[in-house]
Amino acid sequence: MGSTMNGAQAILKMLELHGVSHVFGLPGETTIGWYKEWRRHSNIEFVLTRDERTASFAAEAYAKITGRPAVLEAPSPGVTHCTPGLTEAFLSSVPVIYFSSDIPVNQDKKHGLTGVDQTALYDSICKESFYLTNVKDIPFMLRRAFRVATSGRPAPVHIRVPINIFHEEADLDDLYAEPEYRHYPAHRPVADHSKIRKAIEVLLAAEKPVIVCGQGALISRASAILTELAELLQIPVATTTPGKGAIAETHPLSLRVIGARGGMDYSNAYLKDADTVFFIGTNTDSSSTDHWKLYGDPKSKAFLHLDIAEAHVGNNFPLKVGLVGDARASLEYMVELVRAKHPDLERETLDLTQVKRTALDNVFNSNIPMPGGTVSPVKLTQALDAMLPPDAIVTAEPGVSAIYPSALLSLKQAGRGYITNYSMGALGYSVPAGIGASFANDGPVISFTGDGSLAFVLGDFETIKRSGKNHTVILTRNDNYGWIRGEAILLDDVDEPWSTDFGAVDYIKVAEGFGFRTARITSESEIEPVLREAISHPGANFIEIRVPSQDKIVPFVPSWVRAAKSKNLPYFT
Repeated sequence: MGSTMNGAQAILKMLELHGVSHVFGLPGETTIGWYKEWRRHSNIEFVLTRDERTASFAAEAYAKITGRPAVLEAPSPGVTHCTPGLTEAFLSSVPVIYFSSDIPVNQDKKHGLTGVDQTALYDSICKESFYLTNVKDIPFMLRRAFRVATSGRPAPVHIRVPINIFHEEADLDDLYAEPEYRHYPAHRPVADHSKIRKAIEVLLAAEKPVIVCGQGALISRASAILTELAELLQIPVATTTPGKGAIAETHPLSLRVIGARGGMDYSNAYLKDADTVFFIGTNTDSSSTDHWKLYGDPKSKAFLHLDIAEAHVGNNFPLKVGLVGDARASLEYMVELVRAKHPDLERETLDLTQVKRTALDNVFNSNIPMPGGTVSPVKLTQALDAMLPPDAIVTAEPGVSAIYPSALLSLKQAGRGYITNYSMGALGYSVPAGIGASFANDGPVISFTGDGSLAFVLGDFETIKRSGKNHTVILTRNDNYGWIRGEAILLDDVDEPWSTDFGAVDYIKVAEGFGFRTARITSESEIEPVLREAISHPGANFIEIRVPSQDKIVPFVPSWVRAAKSKNLPYFT
C-alpha cells in the first residue's frame, strides 16, 4: 500500500531520504505551495539568501566542503540568476541538485508571466535537465537526479517543477533512496590494471618525476592515499589553485601551488625541469598551465594522466599512460601493487621544506614599498597564515583578493580548507561561497573579496548577519577592476585602461548598516590585532584594507612577472 502525497510532500520526503539537511534559495510565487508543506512537515533547514546567484554559489561551496550533493532552488522569476553558480559547479565537477519552480505546463505558450524554456536554458550547464509533469514520477526522478549528479564526473542536475505539481496528488509506493548517492563520488571505478602497472614502471624509472593535482583529487577525497604514494615513491606533489589542499602544504613533498594563478617561481621552475609529470584530477586548463607553456616542450618529458573524466585524459599533453578512473581508488590499487611488487623499494629521500621556506621568506621579507595609502597584501596573508585555526575555511575569488592567499597561505592539513572559483572565474563568488561554507563547517569562515566583486553581493550581508555564523569578510580595496588593469597595462601595453576604475564607496558604513563589526586596516602594525579580533568574534565581521592594483605591484602571474621585469616594475615571484 502506497502513501498518498502531493508533489511538495513527495519532493521533501525524497530529499530527506537522501540525507539532505540544507537547501539554499529564496521564495517566489511559484514556490509558495512547496514552502507551505515544508513548514508543516520537514526539518530540512532552508537557507534564505537575498539573490538567487548568491544561493547558487553558496550551494556549490557547500557541496565542495561537505562531500554531499547540495540542493538549490529558485522561483521562475529568478530562474536565470542561478546560471553563474551552476556554470561554476558544472566546470568544477560539483554536484548540485537544482530545483526551479515554474508556471503551469504550457502556460508559457500563452505568454504567462515568468515563462521561459528553463530546460533549454540549463541543459548546457547541467549533466541532465528534467521536467516534472507527474507527481507519480517524483521518486524515480529524484533517485535519478542524485545518481547522475554524484556518479562519474560529478555535476549539477536541473529539475523543473511546474507550480501545479506541488498541489497535485498521487499514490506513491516507491519512496526510497539509494544510499550510495547521498555522497560523492558515489562509485569509485579503478583504472585499467595493466595501465596502472605501466604507470608504476614509468614513475620508478623517472629521474625527476612530479605529481600535479587538480581539484579532482579533492573531489575524490584522495589526500591520504596521495600522500602515501608520494612518500612511497618520494615524488613531489604540486597542486593547481583549485586543487590547493590536496596534500598538506607543510608536507616535505608538497611543492604547493603551480600555474598562472598563484604559482611561485620555484614551483613552476620545478615543473619545467621535471622529466615525468603525473596529472591527477586536473583538466590541464590554461590557468594551471600558464596557457600550456608551463612544462616547456611537451616532447621533452613523459606525461601520465589519471582522471574520472575521460575527455580530460590526454586532452592537452601527449601521454605515455592514460588512466580513466576514480583518483582515490586507482591510487589505492597503485600503492598496493608497488608494495607487493617492490617490497624492498628504496628511494632517495626528498625534503622541499627549505626550498619552500626560502621562497616564502623572500616574499615575506621583500618589503617592496607600497604606493601611498595602501598596505601590503603579502603582510595580510602572512599574518592570517600564522593565526588561522585548523577548522577555518578560506574563500577567495579571482583578482588581488585570491592571488596572494593562493600563493602564500599554507594549508597545514589536507582537504577543502581553501575554496576558489577558478573554473569559470566570475566575480561575486567569495562572499556567497563563504555563506555556503558557514553552513557546511563549524569553524570560522574568512572570505577574501575585492571591491569589484563585493558590489555584486552586498545585499547578502544581511544573510550573513542573520545566520549568526562566524564569518569575516576581508575587502582588499583598490577602487578598480585591478585584474583587467594589470592585463591591459602589462600585456597589452595600454597606457591607461578604459572603464576599469570606479568611484569610492564608504564600505565600512555599508557594513555597519547591516550590523557587522567593522575595522579598517591602515598600517601593517594593525593587521595582526584586527585579524585576531575578527576571527575570535563569533558573528559577522568586515575588514577593509587598501591594496595596490595589480599594475602597481605585480603578483604571482608568470606572464605579468615577465612583463614587469621588462618594464622595471616591482613584482613578487
